[in-house]
Amino acid sequence: MSPKLIAGLALGAPIVIFGLVGPLLVQDPARVGDIGLSGPGGEHLLGTTQTGQDILAQLAYATRGSLIVGAIVGALTLLLSGFFGIVGAYAGGWTDEAFSLFTNVMLVIPGLPLVIVISTYLPERSLTLVAIVLAITSWAGSARVLRGSTLSLRNRDYVKASRVAGEKRWRILLVEILPNLIPLLAAQVVFAVIFAILGEAGLSYLGLGATGSFTWGTMLYYAQNGLALRLGAWWWFVPPGLLLALFGAALALINFSIDEIINPKLRNQTRSARRGWRMSREQLRKAKEATL
Repeated sequence: MSPKLIAGLALGAPIVIFGLVGPLLVQDPARVGDIGLSGPGGEHLLGTTQTGQDILAQLAYATRGSLIVGAIVGALTLLLSGFFGIVGAYAGGWTDEAFSLFTNVMLVIPGLPLVIVISTYLPERSLTLVAIVLAITSWAGSARVLRGSTLSLRNRDYVKASRVAGEKRWRILLVEILPNLIPLLAAQVVFAVIFAILGEAGLSYLGLGATGSFTWGTMLYYAQNGLALRLGAWWWFVPPGLLLALFGAALALINFSIDEIINPKLRNQTRSARRGWRMSREQLRKAKEATL
């Protein structure tokens, strides 16, 4: 446990719980009321939209929708990058060459423009479809990182010893190599979730997101179309924007803590900097002289 990990979990866990439990406790987010653009208070804790829809209900469903997109993209990125990066590098030979060529082709394809083009030609877009498109355009970078790490691990002495001892190839991959890649896999998945949520929010803000669904991006899109900023209806666009920023910050902190697990040098540098904050100038000067 590190301060970054604790802060990331403290920020992200309540948002995840709200996305899972919130839709069960609120009304239908699409139900139109007779009180338009009313501020927070009374029956509507976060106010209403122009058509009288409850913003708290929309926020609960939007949180769940954004989390679904992030979870799907994270799972697909894990499967695709693990298969093309880890399996291909361990197999070697023409399999590695073919997998590497395909990964390089996918890597140079511009992700966001491709997603925009696909979304433009599809009149009906579900959350699952948007998540799949985002995953297809985001796994190649993770595969390249995993391939490099796998190529390094397959030449370690303990892997060669297992190979000489007659261990099966699948067991060497699962028992000897894969456990050493778990921190790296976790970091790549967290990064993919960040990319997915922010990418979906950007698409929805442009009107190219999922149709008939609520996400943080669609809430910002409807707030923009409803002139919420010009009308001073801050309660319409601030909550989704704030949750989007907080959840992104939480995942970034978790990712930083995973980086420290992968690279002990980062952890030692962080600890040294933290000790330096508690030292006086004279103590810092003596510590530098001692190191020199």
